[in-house]
Amino acid sequence: MSDTDISLPGPTTPPPLRRLATRLFTTLLLFWLMLNGSLSPATLVTGVIVAGLIAMVFARDLSFLSGFNLTPAGIGAAFLFIGYFLKELVKANLALARLVLTPSLPIAPAIVKVRTKLTDPVGRLLLANAITLTPGTLTCEIKGDHLYIHWVVAKDTDHEVATQEIVAGFEHYLEKMYG
Repeated sequence: MSDTDISLPGPTTPPPLRRLATRLFTTLLLFWLMLNGSLSPATLVTGVIVAGLIAMVFARDLSFLSGFNLTPAGIGAAFLFIGYFLKELVKANLALARLVLTPSLPIAPAIVKVRTKLTDPVGRLLLANAITLTPGTLTCEIKGDHLYIHWVVAKDTDHEVATQEIVAGFEHYLEKMYG
């Protein structure tokens, strides 16, 4: 028997629950450190203890983290998604305020059907919630890879135009996060 024939016992990859708990722990610890803005020993120890306890207790219940790409590209896309969402939120608020203050109230409401390329259920949920939280749009239903969205000022009810106008910007970042 040669040295190359020897294999170590046990799994070569961590079990899914362990991997999920590790991701949850890492996410919680990073969030804790960002909120505190300090790397003091007390802050680190507290963060490690609390994040560890939460990860051990809730790892099974927080399976939404299992689809997130915990890579530099995925994390960067998450921050860019938040920035994009905030920009769209401000733009939509200003547009809706202008619309409400216009005496003729030029609305053209419609429910439009849009398509998403996202396959991860959490990615789709984030997309639907981002659309709903943006004034002037409301996700009414998700059926397969289609979303039905109430649009206060429907520029066009064409499937492709509505998808490009409402979904594409959010989806760009969500694909990197959950792709």
